[in-house]
Amino acid sequence: MRANHRCAINTSRRSPPCGRYLDNQRTNATRREQATCIHSNIMLSTKRNGTPKGTRQTRVGRYSERNRIYHVITKSLDNEAIFLSFANARIVIDLLRQQQDGAHANSLAFVLMPDHLHWLMQITGERSLSTCVNAVKSGSTRRINSVTGRSGRLWQKGFYDHAIRCEKDVHSTARYIVANPLRAGIVTSVRDYPHWDAIWL
Repeated sequence: MRANHRCAINTSRRSPPCGRYLDNQRTNATRREQATCIHSNIMLSTKRNGTPKGTRQTRVGRYSERNRIYHVITKSLDNEAIFLSFANARIVIDLLRQQQDGAHANSLAFVLMPDHLHWLMQITGERSLSTCVNAVKSGSTRRINSVTGRSGRLWQKGFYDHAIRCEKDVHSTARYIVANPLRAGIVTSVRDYPHWDAIWL
């Protein structure tokens, strides 16, 4: 992999791909129970903390580079806590897995919060960053609208992104991502939150 004038980032030694979701032995029924138990905490946290401050929309025509790693943040429309629904959250996570299965992007870490997504990803195919992110957003919108009877947009326009250039920054960003439910006061242990994954953990 290219050093790109700074540090080479090694992602060749990987754990199982996106979709492991904490523990391969954990069932969806258990995850639903967890989601139900933390529902009230999430509602309180969302009202108290809101969504990430300082996020901005990506520039139109932004250049993205193959093999580059990006931290992406995208928020739900009107900051609606649409992903409190276990079924809605799993639809989004399934779309992240599809990007990896299609060899478009590696999911290195992610957490889906009630009203926004953090995604640490590496572009591996010919698709641009915007195309990968929009595939997740548009695909999840169609599927969630179909299942729930909703209509219209699900996500805010655009997204925030930050290119990662050194391996130490990859690891620190991954730790920041998976700790989001802890900082928000939703859970006291990240293992109690069902909607995250990281290849190093």
